[in-house]
Amino acid sequence: SGHRRRRRPAHQQQQKRLASPLLLHYLFLSCNQKQTFTMADVEEPVAEAPVEEPEVEEEEEEFVAVGGATEVKLFGKWSFDDIEIRDISLEDYIACKGDHAVYLPHTAGRYQKKRFRKASCPIVERLVCCLMRKGRNSGKKLMAVRIVQHTLEIIHLLTDQNPVQVVVDAIINSGPREDSTRVGGAGVVRRQAVDMSPFRRVNYALYLLATGAREASFRNLKTMAECLAEELINAARGSSNSYAIKKKDEIERVSKSNR
Repeated sequence: SGHRRRRRPAHQQQQKRLASPLLLHYLFLSCNQKQTFTMADVEEPVAEAPVEEPEVEEEEEEFVAVGGATEVKLFGKWSFDDIEIRDISLEDYIACKGDHAVYLPHTAGRYQKKRFRKASCPIVERLVCCLMRKGRNSGKKLMAVRIVQHTLEIIHLLTDQNPVQVVVDAIINSGPREDSTRVGGAGVVRRQAVDMSPFRRVNYALYLLATGAREASFRNLKTMAECLAEELINAARGSSNSYAIKKKDEIERVSKSNR
């Protein structure tokens, strides 16, 4: 006493039997296609392998040739090797050769910890630090580095010289050689002319160059980089269009009258 399973009609069973060999045939074809693809994939690198080997060797040789260059260049462009310091007295205070050649004017050295230690600071980095003046610019060294980088590019375009050499010449020409100081006491004060030390000459020149560029770019369409480039080029030539050269001449004139 149970339900018997209904048998399918004969034509349906025949269709089912006919379907299975067709499916097997299609599966067989698809497997063959997969095998041919995989064989082709395997064969291609084997054929290309000997062609690729010499290319890899060439690339390695080129890399070795480029890696052999050990010259330190400022921003990867400007060499320190051919820099000439034309004033003998300032050679020890303008750091731009040997160990003082740097890729970036950002050494993060602690140059204020000891007296005269900043004389060993790279001269371009000292110029960068002089730009970070007034409260709103203090601490923004990356901005100052970018300004100096653009300045060097502009100097190279205008003069077709090594811009580091132009900076060094500008510092040599802008430092006053004589100054006047206050002497006396008990209500009697007079000014006395004194010689300026080479270290103070470098410090004062950097101050004057940075101040002149800042004043020229204030409320002006010219960028700070353009004004600084113009100031450095004029100072390197000894032109009276430079703020630093004007101030230097004025200081030396006053001190001459107080000898």
